[in-house]
Amino acid sequence: MKKKKTHLPDVQSEKDYRQIPIDKVGVNGLSYPVTVLDRKKKRQPTVAAVNMYVDLPRHFRGTHMSRFIEILNEHRGLITMLNVDKILKKMIKKFDASSAHFEMRFPYFIEKVAPVSKSRGLISYDCEFISSYSDCLDFVLGVSVPVNTLCPCSKEVAEKNAHNQRGTVNIHVRFKEFIWIEDLVGVAERAASSEIYSLLKRSDEKYVTEKSYDNPRFVEDVVRSVTEELMADANITWFAVEAINNESIHSHNAYAMIKREKRKL
Repeated sequence: MKKKKTHLPDVQSEKDYRQIPIDKVGVNGLSYPVTVLDRKKKRQPTVAAVNMYVDLPRHFRGTHMSRFIEILNEHRGLITMLNVDKILKKMIKKFDASSAHFEMRFPYFIEKVAPVSKSRGLISYDCEFISSYSDCLDFVLGVSVPVNTLCPCSKEVAEKNAHNQRGTVNIHVRFKEFIWIEDLVGVAERAASSEIYSLLKRSDEKYVTEKSYDNPRFVEDVVRSVTEELMADANITWFAVEAINNESIHSHNAYAMIKREKRKL
C-alpha cells in the first residue's frame, strides 16, 4: 500500500537546463465576469475574455497559473483603466517578474435613441484593454464600432440608387487623462455615413437612409475624419484607426488604416 505524500513537489519551480527565458507566460482566453465604468450608469457588469502574462526567467521551468486567477479574483468587482496598474504591479510582485501584461476584451452596451421616433435600444460595442508594465504603465483602449457607409462612387454614377453597407471602425488610443468609451464611439459614428441602431421605426428608417445618401463615405474618408478629430484632441497621444466596409456588391471588403504618434511638445 502506497503512503500518501505529505509534501507536494513544486514542479514549476524546478531548474530548467535549457536556460532560455520566456517573454510571456500565463493564462489566455479566460472567460470571466467583470465590472467596468459606465458614463451614464456609473458601472456596467459584463463578461470578458482575459489574458494575463508575465516574463519567466531562464532558470525556472514554469510558472504558477493559479496565482493569476487569485489576482483576478481580487479585482473583478471593478476593472478600469484607472486601477489596471495595480493588477500589473501585483503580478510582477507575485511572480517576481520584470514585466507583466493584462488584456481584457469585453462587450460594452450603450443605449441608443432613434433619431425620429425616439425609440430606445441597446447596441453592443466590442472593447478591449491592452496594458503592460515594466518600467512604466502602457495602456491602450480599443473599441470596435459598427457603422453604415454609402459609396460616393455609386451615388455619382447610378441614376436611381447608391449601394451602402455595414462597416466597422476600430479605434485604439493612448492618452494622458481618462477617456470614456462613449467618446471614441462618437468619433467613429461622426465619421460614417450614418449610425447603426438596434430599433428603428419607419420614420427613423427614412431619416437614416436619407442621411446616409447625403453623407457618402469611402473607407478612406472614414479614417481621415477620425484622424482629424483625434489629432485635435490634446488628450490623445497615440492612435490607430481602421475602417472596414463589408461591401454589399463586391466579394471583398474595403479597408483603410491610419496610425499616428503625436510629437511631444
